[in-house]
Amino acid sequence: MSGEFTKLLEAAKQQDQPQRLLMLFARAEGDEEKASNGSHETGTVTPLMCVDKLPEEIDSFEALVKEADAIESNWSFVLIAGLGGIDGEAPPTEAADQYLNQMANDLMMGQDLSGYTILDRQQSPVILQAN
Repeated sequence: MSGEFTKLLEAAKQQDQPQRLLMLFARAEGDEEKASNGSHETGTVTPLMCVDKLPEEIDSFEALVKEADAIESNWSFVLIAGLGGIDGEAPPTEAADQYLNQMANDLMMGQDLSGYTILDRQQSPVILQAN
């Protein structure tokens, strides 16, 4: 089954410069109250763990889920961003740290997350909005 993550992996592989994918796994904890129209939930989001990988290091979304679950299985969704390389070289892992920290800060501080691809455990897109 081709899903959003598969499309993202393919797009990363087709970029002019090699990419490093940055992934922040987070847990959502919903509040009992529902929004007035019932179409979305409210709650808090907590960053749990980060990882960076080259697209070639990821076999599938299912493999990524299995790897993540071996470390922390209580995650709800993953925020994904790409970091482009220079002169045909992918960015090293060390270059990812500041961007992963920024992703966590953006999430915790309720910043605009529209620059990230956010997928739930079933590979479905998620939209997060600050209150």
